[in-house]
Amino acid sequence: MHQTKDRTRIARRLRAETTRAEEQLWTLLRGRRFEGLKFRRQAPVAGKIVDFLCVELKLILELDGGIHDLRSLEDAERDARLTEAGFLVLRFDNGPFQRNPNILLDAIRLRAAEMR
Repeated sequence: MHQTKDRTRIARRLRAETTRAEEQLWTLLRGRRFEGLKFRRQAPVAGKIVDFLCVELKLILELDGGIHDLRSLEDAERDARLTEAGFLVLRFDNGPFQRNPNILLDAIRLRAAEMR
């Protein structure tokens, strides 16, 4: 996908303004710490910027705060576009993830097993 200066600027701003949940997940994923998988954060995909991306698994992870309760239609349209581009989108609420990160990590493991 063609990267524009605008997308790069937005992605950089989002990386600088991560939520506590995003920071917690990034600590678990960065530097191939989890299952040797390479993840990127705030990465451009299909004209959107996603929270976390693993190209190898064609997997997108989205951590959602309370504002997403008001944006369910927008999120569904976004997920449809990403799915059409060939990616699996896993969406998790911040609170449950922070209480038990293993739920999300197990979902990543399952996807990895399916892809390998």
